[in-house]
Amino acid sequence: MLLNDTLQRLGELRLAGMARALEEQLTNSACASLGFEERLALLVDRELNHRHDRRLAGLLKRAKLKYPQACIEDVRGGTARGLNRSSFTQLALSRWVEQGLTVSIIGPTGSGKSWLACALAQQACRRAHSALYLRVPRLAEELRILHGKGGFAAWLAALARTEVLVLDDWALAPLEPATRADLMEVIDDRAGTRCRATILTTQLPVEHWHAWLGDPTMADAILDRLLSREQRINLKGESLRRKAADKPEDTGGEDTPN
Repeated sequence: MLLNDTLQRLGELRLAGMARALEEQLTNSACASLGFEERLALLVDRELNHRHDRRLAGLLKRAKLKYPQACIEDVRGGTARGLNRSSFTQLALSRWVEQGLTVSIIGPTGSGKSWLACALAQQACRRAHSALYLRVPRLAEELRILHGKGGFAAWLAALARTEVLVLDDWALAPLEPATRADLMEVIDDRAGTRCRATILTTQLPVEHWHAWLGDPTMADAILDRLLSREQRINLKGESLRRKAADKPEDTGGEDTPN
């Protein structure tokens, strides 16, 4: 009866991890030889791990990553691809989110840009940062819906609080004037008093971004905010899609391209 009451109170306190660990301790004969402080420490550790796992699951769900399974441990480098695995890992483990950097991942189609962007965003979530994945070619329609429903201001405010924003397929399709203006608001918020990190993936070299943005004045403003604190990754080599097609049995790691 006392145990049931204790488990119920742990549930009321939202200590689900500790409650589960206590039940497991009672069925594990090895725990009987442990002292009170040791068993308490194990309960507290279990609760902390439970909360961390639950928070990570929530962050990843809200991030809506294209490749939620992408992680830096699976990154494959090589001179043929132009990616230094050690440098990429150092970036992922650095304070780039806190510093509000723009990470530009540039390369041909199928070179793994989106996968790498998701790996960076996933690592940020693992370090308790919020993230969100957006495809730029879809923004125009999504923004029209938001404006039509009157939800743009709330969406913009939520985006400004998001610590890592992934803008996938940057400069892939022509940009409408209304979308360009909204994009300016998004980028301006991220370069404000509290800088927020942004990840861009694109096939278009940086020197052509100004022409893609169109309006010279607005292009100057957007690029100044994006590129003043930028770290660039230039990829090269043949498409990973073709490699995956040649080796259909190889499903590991970073062979998911874009």
